[in-house]
Amino acid sequence: MSKTIIVANRLPLDVKITDSELTVKPSVGGLATGLKSVHESGDTLWIGWSGVTNESLTGDLTEQVNKIVSDAKCQNILLTEDEVEKFYFGFSNNALWPLFHYFLQYAKFEVEEWEAYKSVNQKFADAVIEQIREGDRIWIHDYQLLLVPKMIRDKRPDALIGFFLHIPYPSYEIFRTFPWREELLEGMLGANLIGFHTYDYERHFLSSCKRILSLEVKFNDVVFNDRIVKIDSFPMGIDYEKFHNAAFKHMQNQADDQSEFQQKLSMHFNASSGTKMILSIDRLDYTKGIPNRLLAFEYFLDKYPQFIEKVRLIMLAVPSRLNVPQYQKLKRETDELVGRINGRFSSVSWTPIWYFYRAVPFEDLIDLYASSHVALINPIRDGMNLVAKEYVATRVNKDGVIILSEMAGAAKEMTEALLINPSNYDQIADSLKQALEMPLDEQKTRMEILQNRLRPYSVDKWASEFLQALDTTKNARLIVQAKAIEPKLHKAMLSKFKKSQKRLFLLDYDGTLVGFKNNPKDASPDAELYALLDSLNSLPNTEVAIISGRDHEIMQKWFGDRDYSLITDHGVWLRRKGEEWEKIEHLKNDWKENLRPILEKYVDRTPGTFIEEKEYSLAWHYRRADPELANLRTMELTTVLTSLIANNGLSVLEGSKVIEIKSSSVSKGRAATRLMTGTKYDFVMAIGDDWTDEHMFEELPRRAITIKVGFKKTVARFYIKRTDEVRTFLKSFS
Repeated sequence: MSKTIIVANRLPLDVKITDSELTVKPSVGGLATGLKSVHESGDTLWIGWSGVTNESLTGDLTEQVNKIVSDAKCQNILLTEDEVEKFYFGFSNNALWPLFHYFLQYAKFEVEEWEAYKSVNQKFADAVIEQIREGDRIWIHDYQLLLVPKMIRDKRPDALIGFFLHIPYPSYEIFRTFPWREELLEGMLGANLIGFHTYDYERHFLSSCKRILSLEVKFNDVVFNDRIVKIDSFPMGIDYEKFHNAAFKHMQNQADDQSEFQQKLSMHFNASSGTKMILSIDRLDYTKGIPNRLLAFEYFLDKYPQFIEKVRLIMLAVPSRLNVPQYQKLKRETDELVGRINGRFSSVSWTPIWYFYRAVPFEDLIDLYASSHVALINPIRDGMNLVAKEYVATRVNKDGVIILSEMAGAAKEMTEALLINPSNYDQIADSLKQALEMPLDEQKTRMEILQNRLRPYSVDKWASEFLQALDTTKNARLIVQAKAIEPKLHKAMLSKFKKSQKRLFLLDYDGTLVGFKNNPKDASPDAELYALLDSLNSLPNTEVAIISGRDHEIMQKWFGDRDYSLITDHGVWLRRKGEEWEKIEHLKNDWKENLRPILEKYVDRTPGTFIEEKEYSLAWHYRRADPELANLRTMELTTVLTSLIANNGLSVLEGSKVIEIKSSSVSKGRAATRLMTGTKYDFVMAIGDDWTDEHMFEELPRRAITIKVGFKKTVARFYIKRTDEVRTFLKSFS
């Protein structure tokens, strides 16, 4: 029976060892809660770290931890103190966390920590590879494990892998500053499905794929190697009914049934009748904007002094990463701000800020939610922010107002909240006034809409929708008729080659024998390529023909002293093996004078593009241009050119990062047929990468072995994934 393998940095267990005593309880974090229903139902395995380092696991403790972990349907990844320090506290939280949250000033890129990150990711991947069976699906979570999808894919190409990022994905301009950006992107693209909280994060990721890896992106699909990777957004929900029911119970409690915490809250409310409470709950993290919140509250009291002694900010800051300098500094700054504001505004009977620096039990959290008139949630950057959703779920009477930062992922769903810029103190102050004075009818209208939206999309719904989407990617492949050249098929081709009496290799140049360069002039043949082609061409009864869109002058320069057949300019010039050049198509080129100015206009408007002029064609190259701008310009230019050349015997060809105009009467297929006329070849192999080579594949006899480079729609019978694999493949024949 197939199973779901959940992979996360931490297990859903809180394991601690104190004085050689082991304590274990379920985790209460968002991820553990979010995946609880998935993990508890059906056949699942959760792979992660227990939170206890190898150095702490002495004596019988190892067996105890292993048994507890196993009984919970989990598997523990063993990590040393050094690995935790460099992988988690180091690279994950000193490099990736600040980078992805736009705090570049805090990001540290240490090679030693990067190596530890890769090593620990490999540990997680190896654990999955050991457990995976046919039909299993894998769900990997968050920024600590960005490399794991590819590491699994490299060993198990058939695996069904999902990845979800729980923090923001930054814009291309931010992500490009990361030293190992290609490795991270390729790591994530090992998945079949990549999920984000919002469309903005999805859009940023797609932009990085286009701009950094130069990948083809179609809507929300990324074409990577021979696969389609689906990219989508899945806004995470909460256990709505848990919070709603707890709040409902809270409302029913009589005074004697109230928790000690609630009794103290009630006592203060009774002592200061009419005081309204503004609630702030966050982890003490620099991304949460806590100092901004305090300064904005101070600004509010200055701007609207009528609320002095009428409102109180209750701020709960949960300790986080106490050993990290930035967090220690944030703690000091927060303490000082609270002290200064309280010292400035407090009276004998009133303190503007109640500040709690600790975690609180679930029951006390419900008391805070249910007792607060306004929730002030203004992170500077936040992947989702579930506190906002929890507050909505607890508003049993449909009253209360949320002031929410537009920088939180939740803002995309919660448009009925008062959305603010977390750095705009004036706007925050005005929103606080609006919230405190909002009529009850308006509060209920806004809150009812929010509750109706958030209730159905619970955390269980989020998980099930992601897994359903993952299942649909099993057959997500491009529409390609070609077959991969598996070992058995390769062996059959070699056998046919050896038995044949007259052999012909028709080889495209750019994108087939050599990779694409930013400047086409830089793509000259290297020593390895010369050696390979010479070796093939020297075999008995074997002819190598390079068939290219390059002009015949450059091909003469590169291969004039070689005894290969050459076809250039997409089929205008032909040089047979051992013979002189002949022009097999007689064309006019006076049309270039009319179209060159148009291409020059697009060069001026599109930085990074240039014109390549050949004898019988013009090419506009845009490999070095911004991908998104180039995409817009290519659509414009293609439309303009197509309308201008109608009925003029010209064609517009779209190649790899190039648009070329040439005569319609010229094609590689016609030229290949011309070359083969008069010779009976019993072995013909043609290899090409773009759609100009499709003419060649179509014209060749059915018995020919036609091979497309890249996983694209083609009439070729077979395909090879990448350019570098072409040479390896050809060497097997030489």
